[in-house]
Formats: sequence, structure tokens, C-alpha cells
Amino acid sequence: MPEHDCLRRFLFEQHGIRGVWVKLTDSWQTAKQHQQQPDIAVQQLGQALACVSMLSTTVKFDGAMIMQAQSDGAISTLVAQATNERKIRGVVKCHAPVEGDSLPELFGNGRLVLTIEAGNGKPYQGIVPLQGENLATALQMYFEQSEQLKTRLWLFANDNHAAGLLLQELPSDENQVSDWETIEILADTVTAKEMFELDCHELLYRLFNEEDVRLFNAEEVEFKCSCSRERIEKTLRAMGEEELHAILNEQEIIEVTCEFCHESYRFYNADVDKILIEQ
Repeated sequence: MPEHDCLRRFLFEQHGIRGVWVKLTDSWQTAKQHQQQPDIAVQQLGQALACVSMLSTTVKFDGAMIMQAQSDGAISTLVAQATNERKIRGVVKCHAPVEGDSLPELFGNGRLVLTIEAGNGKPYQGIVPLQGENLATALQMYFEQSEQLKTRLWLFANDNHAAGLLLQELPSDENQVSDWETIEILADTVTAKEMFELDCHELLYRLFNEEDVRLFNAEEVEFKCSCSRERIEKTLRAMGEEELHAILNEQEIIEVTCEFCHESYRFYNADVDKILIEQ
């Protein structure tokens, strides 16, 4: 049975290099059905979801990793999130016509923000300029600046799949001889067709058949939104009584629609009074 909606880690034990492969299918279909944007913008979301799924394996945390592009270009909003349990969600929005597929044409001037929100501590955040040919090259700059570990990413998305490949050099070990350049050159031959059509073990064999690669078990990835009525209530409570009643006086109902899954939450006068009482 073909592999999909999963990621697999692998290791070049003789070279001190680790890797991650991911392919999203059903989870990608669910994520993108809520995003009514131009195809090229939606494909950027697919690449971002594949990316953040893989990056979530590179650090230990209990919470969510969020990748957000902030820009003045055609794509005004791009957010991709993955939890430590491999639950993903994302949103993309455009505020101008998309007239190209390069990073500058899509995003203009901007920055890429990576945030780790752990349940028990202050969020960790890293920021890099949105520069390079694509999201993968922008992320490589992040790793060069913050982690100082050689890292390469290959990201792909179409109507059916979102997929990615990550290579990262492990911290140096005297007993291991790194051959990063060779592995990188081999990986650089990967095509979108191979990423979409091949299972992980088939792809690794095609790329690295002369290398000793240790492949770990598959980890399931699925779309799951973390929105809830309780979270919305907390946000409304923070707005304050005056603002909430002003909205209700104008439209008699407060309706909040989640940007990630389009679930709608409705609050009437009695609901708002209850929220305010529970402060």
C-alpha cells in the first residue's frame, strides 16, 4: 500500500547526517479545501506544511511549531503549524493578484518567523528575511544563522500531494566522517515526480543506493485544527465588555469563523454575558 500522510526519519550513520521525508495526501486535501486562493498561493501553503512537519522532528518540544511569512507582497498571510503529535493546519491569503512564482514576486519584502510554542515555557522565536529562490532556500538561511548546522530542504506541492525532503548534518563526532557534499549532490537530483509517486524507501534507494541508510518507522501526519469554543471565548473575554456590547448592539450576534478549518462559532447576548461573568 502506498505511503501517504506520514513522515519517516532516516540516518546516514557513516556520515553523521540525518534526514526526514514527508508526503501529505488526505491531510493536504483537507487543509487546502478551506483556502480559496490562487493555485500558486495554495501550493506555497502545501510546501510550508510539508516543511513545518519535517522541522517539528528536529527539536524536542511539547506544543506547536509555527512557520509564518509576514510580507508586503501578493501573499499577505501564510501560516503553517505542526504539533509534536504531527497534527497540521495552515492558512494562506492574498491581498493582490499573484503575477509570478518566485519568492520576491509572491511575497515582496518580508520575513519568515519560526515559533515554538511549548505548553510550559516562553515561546522560542527565530526570524530571517524572506530571501532566496523559494521557501526552502529562505529556511536554509534560518538554519545557517541560528543552528549553524548544514541543512537542505526540498519542498513540493501540487493538487494531490505536498511533499518534502530534509537533510541536516548532525553535531560533529570524531568517529564520523562527514561527506555532506556528496549526499547533498545526490539529493539535489530529486524531482517533484519522484517525491509525489515514490514511497520513502524507493526514493532513498533511487537517490542513495550506494549509501548505508537506516530508515525509521513511519509517523502518521494528519490535519487537525486546534480551534474550539473555549479558545474563542477566551479571546472575546480579552476584548472587554464595552467592545463586545458595541458589536452586539450593531449586529445582534458575534460570529467568529476559524481561518484554518472554517468552523463557525456564534455568540448571542446571553452567551457574551456568561463569558463576562466567568472572568
